[in-house]
Amino acid sequence: MTGTQDGTYDICVLGGAGHVGAPLSIVLASKGFRTLIYDKRPEALETLKNGRLPFIEDGGDELLQQVLATNLLGFTCDPQDLRSVGTVILSIGTPVDEFHNPARDIVTDCVSEILPYLDRTRLIILRSTVSPGTTDALDRFLKKCGKDFAVAFCPERVVQGIAVKEIQSMAQIISGTTPAAAEMASEIFGKIATKLVRMQPMEAEFAKLICNAYRYIQFAATNQFYMMVECAGCDYKKVMKGVKQEYPRMRDFPGAGFAAGPCLHKDTLQLAALSSTGFELGHAAIHINEGLPAFLVSQIKRNCELDRLWVGILGMAFKAESDDPRSSLSYKLKKLLRHSAAGVLCTDPYVRTDQDLHPLEEVAQRCDLLVIATPHRIYADLVTDKPVIDIWSLRTSGQ
Repeated sequence: MTGTQDGTYDICVLGGAGHVGAPLSIVLASKGFRTLIYDKRPEALETLKNGRLPFIEDGGDELLQQVLATNLLGFTCDPQDLRSVGTVILSIGTPVDEFHNPARDIVTDCVSEILPYLDRTRLIILRSTVSPGTTDALDRFLKKCGKDFAVAFCPERVVQGIAVKEIQSMAQIISGTTPAAAEMASEIFGKIATKLVRMQPMEAEFAKLICNAYRYIQFAATNQFYMMVECAGCDYKKVMKGVKQEYPRMRDFPGAGFAAGPCLHKDTLQLAALSSTGFELGHAAIHINEGLPAFLVSQIKRNCELDRLWVGILGMAFKAESDDPRSSLSYKLKKLLRHSAAGVLCTDPYVRTDQDLHPLEEVAQRCDLLVIATPHRIYADLVTDKPVIDIWSLRTSGQ
């Protein structure tokens, strides 16, 4: 463990080397909190110790290097080091299970694992997205274990890749199972966020899920319109340009494209699993967004002999200018094309975890058809004489 000279910390962030935990840990340390990052991945901790984040985060490396010089940031894989920590923040993954139900046991299992080491802990904060009722359930679980910790839920709502900026520039939802728990959490996030929004735990849990599900539904709406327009032989890009021209009510309507990543689809499923009255809108959004790769393949088949073509997929991250391929629909497209095309080659300038990627120049040269699956800026000005399918309308007219 490295960090403070006496080995004591104000806050420990569990899963602190991840996409949610690392930016929060760095910001906490920059605000003067003695912060311990606890993570079971020693290679990720080593990367952080060396002044780099394990993923792309705007301004993250610079702020990390600043806080490392203050000795306010520590790193450990050993739960023994949690014995002196006053506040524990959980930023662990909270997926749905094989039946598309929230895997709530992940939270209690994680807490059970560290419980014997929380000698001085007074507050546990859930930072991860959880299904409604999880915070209160954790409070009951701790009481059954004979622990009287304050429990709070303070969800992250930032955009991955600019989390360091948004943590400090957006309002923070604060909730606690008791007024005292909410106040203790407020004392921490009040030094970080621009404003605190107070809710009850279940209200806050719904708020977080609704934000992600609503965004996912918006993407489904534009993707449904895209498929309708393209099937009719029209250009969706031109339709959207006309719709938005000097018409402010459509200004924020998103363009078509793959709606993917580790949150939107999962959180829509969490709401669907919870609803006793059904969540038809959410299920429809899932059907539309997850069906877009198959639609693209069917459109290619309509216009050419796909089984004779090599297809290049440009971009494997789940969103633009990201190195994160988790739940990316580019891989669904790849799987479909492998069954239909003569061959498939993939490329991405940022993803480092996929060994089956090729340089962009090779893909552009060897393939007969290119598909922009992730709208990285580098593809906007790609010079090629090959046909390019650009669902994102990324490329300028005339190319």
